[in-house]
Amino acid sequence: MKLFVVVKLVCCLLVAIILQHQSIAQNARSLSKDNSISTEGGTQISNYDSQGRPIGNRGSTGKDSLQKRDQFADSITIYFRYFDSSRNRFLDSSVNDFAKRFTQPYWYINLGNYGTAAKSLLFRPSLKAGWDAGFHQFDVYNFSIEDTRFFQTTRPYTELAYILGSKSEQTINFLHTQNKKSNLNFAFEYRFINSPGSFKNQNNNHNNIRLNLSYQTPNRRYGAFLIWVSNKNVSSENGGLRDAAKLDSLALNNPYELETRLGASGLFSQNPFNTSITTGNQYKTNNILYRHYYDFGKRDSIVTDSTTIQLFYPRLRLQHTFKLNNYDYTFIDNNVVDSNYKKYFGFQLNSTLQKKLFQNKWTIISNEFSVITFPEKNNLSQFLKLGAVVQNITGTQGIMSTRDYNLYFTGEYRNRTRNQIWDIEASGSIYVNGLNAGNYEAFVSLKRLLSKQIGFLELGFQNVNKAPSFIYNSNNNFLVVNNGVNKNENTIRLFAAYENPKKDFKLSGEYYLVNNFTYFDSFFNAKQTAQLFNVLHIAAEKKFKLAKHFNWYTEVHLQQTTSNAPVNVPFILTRNRVAFEGNFYTNLFLSTGLEIKYYTNYKADNYSPFTGQFFYQNSFTTANRPEVDAFMHFRIKSFKAYVRLENMNTLIGGKGKYNFNAFQYAANALWFRTGIYWNFVN
Repeated sequence: MKLFVVVKLVCCLLVAIILQHQSIAQNARSLSKDNSISTEGGTQISNYDSQGRPIGNRGSTGKDSLQKRDQFADSITIYFRYFDSSRNRFLDSSVNDFAKRFTQPYWYINLGNYGTAAKSLLFRPSLKAGWDAGFHQFDVYNFSIEDTRFFQTTRPYTELAYILGSKSEQTINFLHTQNKKSNLNFAFEYRFINSPGSFKNQNNNHNNIRLNLSYQTPNRRYGAFLIWVSNKNVSSENGGLRDAAKLDSLALNNPYELETRLGASGLFSQNPFNTSITTGNQYKTNNILYRHYYDFGKRDSIVTDSTTIQLFYPRLRLQHTFKLNNYDYTFIDNNVVDSNYKKYFGFQLNSTLQKKLFQNKWTIISNEFSVITFPEKNNLSQFLKLGAVVQNITGTQGIMSTRDYNLYFTGEYRNRTRNQIWDIEASGSIYVNGLNAGNYEAFVSLKRLLSKQIGFLELGFQNVNKAPSFIYNSNNNFLVVNNGVNKNENTIRLFAAYENPKKDFKLSGEYYLVNNFTYFDSFFNAKQTAQLFNVLHIAAEKKFKLAKHFNWYTEVHLQQTTSNAPVNVPFILTRNRVAFEGNFYTNLFLSTGLEIKYYTNYKADNYSPFTGQFFYQNSFTTANRPEVDAFMHFRIKSFKAYVRLENMNTLIGGKGKYNFNAFQYAANALWFRTGIYWNFVN
């Protein structure tokens, strides 16, 4: 009851706020038309007060004799770019695809509860050289430095979202950004995920915080960026069901009555406010990045009837980037049952042990010094960057400590031409000394606009030579058995994509060639194959117009591996949505229909709760039904709502009612979700 009272009070408060504020027009086209800040040349053509509202330019030489209404008084101009990207983007107001709002992408599967360990159904090897801890099962729920958005906005902007699901599942999202001045912006994001789940010892709790600031001096020579990202993942681990066959004969039709392989009976709780766990993983990461630079270039100005706008074109940039990364990975079991460990996981424990604790802690400090040149003064999207990075690594594995370092060089070239025809990106790095000496990575992408009618064509190449992640090292505290993992893993990726926005069509392909692939083949055994193997992935997306208000969205993925590959992936993965949608009654945007996701049967990876790794196996094959969801999404001005009834395939009883994403890990039964999103302009 307390939960519903709190939700009711929050809803009443937010409704009151809505009534006091103007709605935001979020359509990307209207936003781009209102854009008052140059997106390519980095030029500033308007100033803002402490609340982000436009004010007269300080360089003004006079005032107009006739005052005009401020065009920004009742509207907002907002855009953003991702960290390390020069492309400006606009907020998406569409409601036809819930996957754009939901944290877990549709091509990911979890262990039967939103927030538990998740993996991609598509082949996605690690393509980053250098040091890596190896714990990535919660990455999909976390914030990162790479997906940080730096905003520019003429008014303070706030987003609030609340999603409520079955079994007290909750997701809260909050975003606020504003320009304190025209050259100073900050953004704050918070995300909370809590889901007790349908099965015992499956509850999880994720908290994510991100704060970022961007600043540029009035003369535009000096600039700085600050990013702080904190992720805390707390997830119980039940090791899977002891007897999954009993799902077909539940006495109370409640899967919570089934026993699991880990955890003690009678100690479980489905209280959404209980964030503690007795058996499971606790991961904490804190990342801080501070980047600042000084530009040498050419000053210029634009003189109008009433103002003089000062411009600055950088030609040479000196840049320093500081990174501090803290990682804490812990597995605990306060209810050790020796017989279960031996029976289900083949792990012999000391009978006197009451608590099992595996833990790795790391601190990584990096300093990067770079020189960047801009060949064209009017195009900051074309530049050449050369840099050197010194990285200090400190680790603690139980009672052992290690200290290492890396020295590597980086280079990057980008050129998105001003006529928007070519988009070229090339980057690389090579580790010349230290722990990961010999690692390297190279990436090249060429994208061209063939014509407005034909669309875009992209071709690319990527090659990564990387050391195995530290989780494969037998010296870590997670009791991993190293069976010959001692060579660098080399992956070549060739990719191509064709996109025609006018026809709502996209075709893409990837070809991987992998050597010395590292993987797990059981709960603790790490292996490395010396055999070369390849993986082919082809994907297609298309929107079909069935009738005036009926649309069919289809996405199809085909994957094929060579016979010797220690990788199992479904041959076909597809998602289809048939929706009745359109703009009704001026302000109502509606999308309602059915969504079906299906992947062919395959030997799904098993999961080790102790190491947090999905591992290769050849004994269990999935036999799942297509997942069927009914949905109704709508938007009225700045208010969006999502109502979904998911896993309707489980309404058909009998054997096979539950889908399985891994051995003894059943997916959810019928699941209801409803979510609301609000946008506020202050």
